[in-house]
Amino acid sequence: MNVDRRTLIKATGAAGIAGLAGCTGGPTEGGDSGSNDSGGSGGNDSSGSGNESTDGGSESGGSSDINVGMIYATGGLGDGSFNDQAQTGVQQASEEFGVSSNDVQPSEVTEFQTFQQQFAQGGEYDLICCIGFLQAEALAETSQDYPEQNFMIVDSVVEQSNVASYTFGENEGSFLVGQMAGLLTQQEFSAGAGQTSPDQTTVGFVGGVEGDLIGKFEAGYRAGVAEASEDIEVQVSYVGNFNDVQAGNEAATAMYNDGADIVYHAAGNAGTGVFQAAQEAGKFAIGVDQDQSLTKSGYADVILASMVKRVDTAVYTSIENVVNDSFNGGSVTTLGLEQEGVAAVYGDQIGSEIPEDVTSAVSESRQAIIDGNIEVPADPSNL
Repeated sequence: MNVDRRTLIKATGAAGIAGLAGCTGGPTEGGDSGSNDSGGSGGNDSSGSGNESTDGGSESGGSSDINVGMIYATGGLGDGSFNDQAQTGVQQASEEFGVSSNDVQPSEVTEFQTFQQQFAQGGEYDLICCIGFLQAEALAETSQDYPEQNFMIVDSVVEQSNVASYTFGENEGSFLVGQMAGLLTQQEFSAGAGQTSPDQTTVGFVGGVEGDLIGKFEAGYRAGVAEASEDIEVQVSYVGNFNDVQAGNEAATAMYNDGADIVYHAAGNAGTGVFQAAQEAGKFAIGVDQDQSLTKSGYADVILASMVKRVDTAVYTSIENVVNDSFNGGSVTTLGLEQEGVAAVYGDQIGSEIPEDVTSAVSESRQAIIDGNIEVPADPSNL
């Protein structure tokens, strides 16, 4: 386990922030969705290990001749989060346009370039979708080697004429759930299997791989907490990957033992460990990418909200553009609160119990961000 724990003594008083977000990710056959994970087993830690399809991929019916290759993030399908959200996009495109798809679930970052090249070299894919910022370095080379191949990437920008890049306002969505957490930790609140201890006013953030992308989640969250109160302590830990459920559990457990009421994760499948720790401690957690009170329903009694990131929209839109012969290579599309690319979604089981004064404040901040009255930081080093 690679754990880098940094405790931030106080959340600085940054003016406001908003957003919800996601994290990480060569060939398997149209994989099945992990969205029905009950949460009891701690998630799918290594679902990607060498899963590769036989030739041809998954034929989805319909009349389209479009063939799409999906290279998922290292957490693999079944994470109830980032990868599953991406899969939703290709499934929707398959249903609406009849595209065929083929996917791979790498288990290591070093596999990305190999799978990208394998998909590209045969020339049978109209679009190759690279899910996750960790694929950017490999794609920068692969896209040059195969200039006639169309690629898209989620969560990073690759400046090549055959790559469409999609990024998100993760800091904006994270601001909203941070403000919610900051307001709740200051009051006595119980719901489901969790409760707060308002005498300590401490919250936490567990990230996957430290860097610019997950830093946007951290920065937005901390700014949102500070919007609630500058006196709230925010503990921060990075586990070093997006797969290690046990590391996520240990990082969050340390925070709960140190007085944290609520922990927000942007850690892919490692976030399942955060939910486990919340249940064990009788505290609360915040999910990411999808509504994890649904995709990780076994933990719905401690998930206050999720920062939803519409990775499915990016995947679907990129495929739709290919179907319509309007692929926008070289473009960068950013989806924030205004574009409904990110959102704060309250938990299915306990979200309705969050006090109205909290939800109203969060709603007001959302509009203020859209209107430009709150500028949300994206770099935690500036806080």
